[in-house]
Amino acid sequence: MVNKPKENNLAYKKKLTPEEYRITREGGTEIPFTGKYCNLFDKGIYLCICCDTPLFNSKSKFNSGSGWPDFHSAIKKENLKFKDDYSSGEKQIEVKCNTCDSHLGHIFEDGPTPHYTRY
Repeated sequence: MVNKPKENNLAYKKKLTPEEYRITREGGTEIPFTGKYCNLFDKGIYLCICCDTPLFNSKSKFNSGSGWPDFHSAIKKENLKFKDDYSSGEKQIEVKCNTCDSHLGHIFEDGPTPHYTRY
């Protein structure tokens, strides 16, 4: 079991920009093609912005043309958790950081072979 950080909303509001807070803590969506990681393909590890948990390796990053950073696999699947999300009117699978419950986006089954996943 992963230990949850003791940070509260006030601590996250101090740590994050208003946009980062809206997305990660309130489940918002970044405007497509605007994020600094959308077209970044430098080598490295992508960490959760809220708690620094390693989430994705740049080796799994690809460009789907969706307007958001796309990954076909996680560093460790147990670093993520998945939740049914009906907020769009259709069922989607929300992806969250398993350490701090930060909203990371959704998972889709239209990624490249052999994984067919797109985070």
